[in-house]
Amino acid sequence: MADQTHVLFVEDDDVIREATQLALERDGFVVTAMPDGLSGLEAFRADRPDIALLDVMVPGLDGVSLCRRIRDESTVPVIMLSARADSIDVVLGLEAGADDYVTKPFDGAVLVARIRAVLRRFGHAGGGDRTEPAAPEAGGVLSFGDLEIDTEGMEVRRGGQPVALTPTEMRLLLEFSSAPGTVLSRDKLLERVWDYGWGGDTRVVDVHVQRLRTKIGQDRIETVRGFGYKLKA
Repeated sequence: MADQTHVLFVEDDDVIREATQLALERDGFVVTAMPDGLSGLEAFRADRPDIALLDVMVPGLDGVSLCRRIRDESTVPVIMLSARADSIDVVLGLEAGADDYVTKPFDGAVLVARIRAVLRRFGHAGGGDRTEPAAPEAGGVLSFGDLEIDTEGMEVRRGGQPVALTPTEMRLLLEFSSAPGTVLSRDKLLERVWDYGWGGDTRVVDVHVQRLRTKIGQDRIETVRGFGYKLKA
């Protein structure tokens, strides 16, 4: 049991909640399923799961607010579930700190693949908020102006002050810092950071780049229109 991945699943629809829980358990996950945001927050604090699946529209405490509360306490990966791909709720969830999202209705195999992709890039070995992004092959401290990136200690400082990044933000920054001045397309970042072996929604990249900019400096990552982003050397 200790080696199994623990999933917190918050969904108010009884049929979806029970069917998804069974599907995940058949794939070897341990699932705590809750019908509303408040009970989901209590379960998160009590169990410290390895990953959280949060439906956007749940009663009591909506999924976006729950994601924000979780992110205040932990870097555990969060996947939002939304009924509409073009919903503003998707962007709000990502801005609240979610690492990815899946559109409902979803195929169980797709959801499992997305969960495993998130866990792989978090270097999951169990233990919830203890997960860390994998270190790049080349160690040392990289400097870009007042920004310092310790690629061995997985620490970032700006003007000598520590910068708190989620594992996804750290992996994104490591991708940029491995090729400063080189334009990285959104599709390439989806492949390298989000481990997408299929087409993904580039809004995931755009929102995370914006979140990263607010932490390391708005002018540090440059938008190259029509191509992607690059870290200023």
